[in-house]
Amino acid sequence: MQGNRQDSDAEIRLMGLILAQSALVGIAIGVFDAELWLISDTPMLNGFTYAMAAFFVQGIAYYFFKMFFEQNMQERVRTTQVEKSRQDRYRQMQLSFDNRRNDMEMRMQEAQLEQELRWMEQNPGKMPPSWGVPGGSQSLVSQHDAEKFNPGIPSHEAEVKQPINLGIKEEEEKKK
Repeated sequence: MQGNRQDSDAEIRLMGLILAQSALVGIAIGVFDAELWLISDTPMLNGFTYAMAAFFVQGIAYYFFKMFFEQNMQERVRTTQVEKSRQDRYRQMQLSFDNRRNDMEMRMQEAQLEQELRWMEQNPGKMPPSWGVPGGSQSLVSQHDAEKFNPGIPSHEAEVKQPINLGIKEEEEKKK
């Protein structure tokens, strides 16, 4: 997609160049036809004079192009490079965070395994709780976490009131 945009930009620039040259040639012919500037007797000298004048005008046009438009293009290139650099830094940060998260998860699993190995040494012949034996408890680490973060289900006594009768019950009794 980026290549397509570059091709399109190149075509636009080429068409702009052709348009500018055509306009300058038209101006030169108009000046010659109006006999406003440097008329000589030989067509060769007239052609050379107007070719040099066209070259001079195109040189001035190129200078203005460089001065005004190229600065804008360079600014866009710089902005694009800054954006790309920012995205690369963001990707690097994300990769670093993912690596740190994976390392932390590995350390947590290693700590859980160490704790279960100690439990197995203290309780020989018994199955560790994390092996998923029916009726067995969870792993020691998650059991400890559950005690810390889940104090239990709250209970309260609700006051149950009878609904207000709006006359529907009386109509049902009349029908029976």
